Amino acid sequence: MRRTSAVPAVLLAAALTGCAGAADEGKPAGAAQPTAQRTQAAPAEPEQPRTAAEFLARAEEAMAGQKGWTFAVNGREGLVLSGQDSSATYSATVRRSTGEAWALHSVGATVSKGVSKSEEIYVADGTAYVKKGAAGWEHGPVTDPEFADKVEDPIAALDAFREYGAEVTLAEPDGRVELRARAASGPLTGVRDKAVVQKALRELAPTLRQLRAAGVTTPESAIAVGGVEELLVLNPSTYRVTAHTFKCTFLIPYDGQRIRYEQDVTERTSGTYDEVVAVPEGLG
Repeated sequence: MRRTSAVPAVLLAAALTGCAGAADEGKPAGAAQPTAQRTQAAPAEPEQPRTAAEFLARAEEAMAGQKGWTFAVNGREGLVLSGQDSSATYSATVRRSTGEAWALHSVGATVSKGVSKSEEIYVADGTAYVKKGAAGWEHGPVTDPEFADKVEDPIAALDAFREYGAEVTLAEPDGRVELRARAASGPLTGVRDKAVVQKALRELAPTLRQLRAAGVTTPESAIAVGGVEELLVLNPSTYRVTAHTFKCTFLIPYDGQRIRYEQDVTERTSGTYDEVVAVPEGLG
């Protein structure tokens, strides 16, 4: 998620800037009685997925079966210190093509302290192009953390869950399928090796660098995890991703207190997208 720009004090102001059967051939020719009518066995029903990995494979197949998808994204990111809460909200519409040469186009806005700043993003051929407000376009490799942090790609969550492996749990409440990876609260040193925590740390990294530049020199070993959870919700019939949610909280000691960092992002599938996602001339 993109960085916020509002914070509760001078210190924090400097810190946040930013899913055929075989036929019966009948009786032999020349038999005394009439030849039996050939029958065609009904196609075998595909076996129902049972494990998290099987559901994930079905989801990947279902999402790849369309040319593209449209998603609605809503998120919040904030810092809390001494009871002062500084946060920003983000909303966007994301259009994302599938296939090996996938591309993405996002149009949205960040709202902080009542001020809205537009944001537009293109991703194609491994490069991200970002434009915030009236500023010019910036571009760089989508693998660069500074750019990857700004790109909300719901389909990339499928790749992440595959990497989580045994960390993913499966539940089927109220007629839906939920794939979940989580880490409970506790010292960061105790859960740092969990893949979902590593993802959360990548989200925290830009803010943590800015906090340190502002004088918060807390070592990573002293940081605590308030909780990390990533959730994929699938349609139980089509196995398409209907929603993806990522939440994380970190507690950072500072001057006898704790700075609380929070992030909560939800991406919901709005429908298919059949047009071409292309970077405008002059950017590519």
